[in-house]
Formats: sequence, structure tokens, C-alpha cells
Amino acid sequence: MKKPNDTEFVKIYDAATGKVESVPKIHKTDEEWKKLLTPEQYSITRLKDTEEPFTSKCALPPKGAEGIYQCVCCGTDLFKCDTKFDSGTGWPSFWDPVSTLNVRFEDDDSFGRHRIEALCARCDAHLGHVFDDGPPPTGKRFCINAAALKLAVKKPQASYELATFAAGCFWGSETAFRKMLGKGVVSTRVGYTGGDFLNPTYEEVKSNKTGHYEAVEVTFDPKLMSYQELLDIFWKIHNPLRSDGQGPDIGPQYRAGIFYHTPEQKELAEESKLALERSQGGEGKIASFILPAKTFYAAEEYHQQYNEKNGIEHACPVY
Repeated sequence: MKKPNDTEFVKIYDAATGKVESVPKIHKTDEEWKKLLTPEQYSITRLKDTEEPFTSKCALPPKGAEGIYQCVCCGTDLFKCDTKFDSGTGWPSFWDPVSTLNVRFEDDDSFGRHRIEALCARCDAHLGHVFDDGPPPTGKRFCINAAALKLAVKKPQASYELATFAAGCFWGSETAFRKMLGKGVVSTRVGYTGGDFLNPTYEEVKSNKTGHYEAVEVTFDPKLMSYQELLDIFWKIHNPLRSDGQGPDIGPQYRAGIFYHTPEQKELAEESKLALERSQGGEGKIASFILPAKTFYAAEEYHQQYNEKNGIEHACPVY
């Protein structure tokens, strides 16, 4: 298991569980941050640059869902979507963080004036500044750079569920499930799971030493789409007879399988695998695995919805 870069720990509030956890503080070199972030994200969060006003917007959660804006660098929960307001300043503004544990403050006397800088408490990412001209009930205005944030749907409703699949390259896998947005799929994100390596990066995962798989996490509404329907998509988008990867992507991180979150999901996954084996008529053994879900680490921002961002409409080939 990867050890934290130092022994410093910080207490962070998890908005999904409502619990305060002691987690290792994240330290990375400039070169490591540059590999994880886009040039704009790097310049703002690590070099303390500022976006031009009225040039960027924060993504909004699906209708009826609860969203959390997280640190783009480390995924720490920062602001609830329902604390966002239009300040007229040209930057995203919030009247309260999810917890004062997650945001720390420093005096900033740059540009010949005194301000209070807001930073991520876990990775020290520059977020923006906080002012005393916000709305009730706090009277605060957290003036934040949009590039420092990413939107996550954190258990938006009790009726929503999670499903996690590995099907080779996660770019193509995500594309397949995102075709069902609005039809039962609420949101998706790609990342790494199945291993014990702490906070893995893309470079570390592809080294084949972390034990992680490229995977896609799907938030879905079981009232609109069943888990069985998601399983049907999973079996169609990969070659279940392959044990060495998928398509042109070879390596253990590209192996295909299902990570179940509940006993019911496990039962349905096993039944669907058995049915597929029977349909094969004994021609080849199904290699796709079924394992309990483990910690899911969101992949770097440039991997999220990669195909959509780059105008690629199809999923990766499975053979």
C-alpha cells in the first residue's frame, strides 16, 4: 500500500457520510500537479492565479439532485450547490463551505490590499478569497475560481444507487453509460478502484503496480432503470472472454469486471454471468470478474467525459 508523502494528517468533513475523518494531507511536486491538472487548473490552484470575471461557470447538478463542489486537485468536499448565489461579481460565489475544517484561511496582502485567501485544507489548493459582504445567514461571500472546483453528485437522493464497472478503457465505458443520461443514469465519473494503493494517479495505475482497474462509477435512479439493465449494457460493451485487457488496451488495469455495492447487486451480477456462460454453449470461459466495491478514486479531470470533450461519439471497440 502506498504511504502518504509525510506523516501529517488533517481532519476533513465528508458531506456524504456526515462524518469527520482524519486523512493524510496531500503534498505533490509541481511536476506531479502538472500531470494531474489542466494548465488553467494548475495556474489557479498551485500558482494562485485568478480567472477573468464572467468567463467561467460552475456545472450544475441534475434536476432534483444534490451536488457538492469538490477541490479539483484532491476531491475534498468544499461547497454545497445550494449555498451558491449570484453575487454579480463575475465569479462563482458561496455563502458557506460544507465545513470550516475543509477550507483554511490565510492573510493575503498582495496587490497592495489586505484580503483573506481561501485554500483547500487537504492539499493547499488556492480557491479564491472570502469577503464580509455576503447574504444571510453567514454574511460571507466566498469568491471562488470555477477552475478550482469540480461537481460531484453525493448520494443525491436516498432512491439513487451506485453501480461500478470495469470494461477496459474507461473513456469508452463512460461513453456507453452516458448514453442513458436522463433515462435512468443520473451521472457518471471515471476513476480507479480495486487496489490498495492510496490516491493513485493515472501514471501509477498504468505502471501495473497499484492493483487498480480503470472503472466507471454510475449513479442511477432505480425507479427509471434497473441494475439488470446496467448489467446488460456492461456485457455488451466488452469481450467477456478476454482476461488480458480489452480491445487494443492490454494489461491488468484493463481487465473487465463488476464491483457490487450490495448483496442484491452481487446476486444479480452472478446470475447474469451464469446466464451468459450458458448462452456461450461451452465455447470459452467468462473471464470478467465479480468483486465487492472498494474505495473509488476519481481520475484526473481531463479523463472525465473525455470522449464528449474531444468530440468522440463512439465507445472503444471490444475486440
